[in-house]
Amino acid sequence: MLRKDVFGLIYAAEDNINLRELTARRSVGALPLGGRYRVIDFILSNMVNSGIRNIGVLPRRNYQSMMDHLGSGKEWSLNRKSDGLFILPPFDNVEDNGNYKGTLDVIKGAGSYLRRAPQQYCLLSGSFTVYNTDFSGMFDFHLKSGADITILYNVEQEKNHREKLFQDLRLDVREDGLVCDMAFKQEHTGLCNVGMDTYLIRKDLLLYLIDSSVSRQRHKFVQDVLLNNEHNLKIYGYRHDGYVGRLHSVASYLQLNMDFLEEKIQKELFYTGNPVFTKIKDEAPAKYGAYAEVKNSLVASGCVINGTVENSVLFRGVRVGRDVNVKNCVVMQDSVIYEDSDIEWVIIDKRVSVGPHTNLKGSRQYPVVIPKGETV
Repeated sequence: MLRKDVFGLIYAAEDNINLRELTARRSVGALPLGGRYRVIDFILSNMVNSGIRNIGVLPRRNYQSMMDHLGSGKEWSLNRKSDGLFILPPFDNVEDNGNYKGTLDVIKGAGSYLRRAPQQYCLLSGSFTVYNTDFSGMFDFHLKSGADITILYNVEQEKNHREKLFQDLRLDVREDGLVCDMAFKQEHTGLCNVGMDTYLIRKDLLLYLIDSSVSRQRHKFVQDVLLNNEHNLKIYGYRHDGYVGRLHSVASYLQLNMDFLEEKIQKELFYTGNPVFTKIKDEAPAKYGAYAEVKNSLVASGCVINGTVENSVLFRGVRVGRDVNVKNCVVMQDSVIYEDSDIEWVIIDKRVSVGPHTNLKGSRQYPVVIPKGETV
């Protein structure tokens, strides 16, 4: 259903040092994923599939790759005369001189876009969480509950939340959805309702909270808006059931790509009736030589395989030479692995050249990363 009363705002300015080389030249949302997608494709497609037709994207640095990918928004049907896709890069003004200290400063920098938006509600989201959903149920719940802010969350399995330090917002949610306690980057407290970095809020309330917080030298949305107003605002949680992938580290990026190889997760992401849109680039079909052997892998168009590929994700134009073994790896666009090489648990960025007789081996927790354009 077309949601004329909601616009989308995607915060694509995440800066995570744990992603190291992967985000040295690109933003988190622009990270290639699953052989053909970028991370931002998923939240952008979720909004479009929910009927949202006015979407702003807030980058901060290294956003050229994202701008090239999004373009005019044609692939998401957002190249429109009214509303559409708006990329809102940071700019200097009298107040901040480009000196952003947190999420709220980046959003405040796009204040003119927010004020011009004709819609009454804002769906605010980050770009590092991967899932597939239709937000219509969340919208209806928000209106019915009378919430000031509704937080999308999922329930993590016991084995996944035994970390010493939480990396996400954790919620204690009553049966009616009211959030009665929150924790962020705290020692484990038993909370397994994990925020998905997606919030529904009335536009005028969002503008007020931003101005009020920034004027008091508070600059972070979760800590300074949500946690500081936990008892002043009606904050509700809306549960998402289904796969959720999060990018917090190099290991999580590798695992997220490995998840795409599982049939159950593929169904939850791509066979729900809500398509995931992306920029289309035509290539010739992948070619498999006489000595090629491929098992449980995603191989994009334009690849040429003459070796063994197992449990791996290969992006467009990758070339694998003879007597090469590629296992549990992510190999990005136009990279070449020459003959008689053995690589395992390795992330190879774009246009990397791996020379003959090379052995590279990482682990699931500590994969080896070869930066963009390098020769090994």
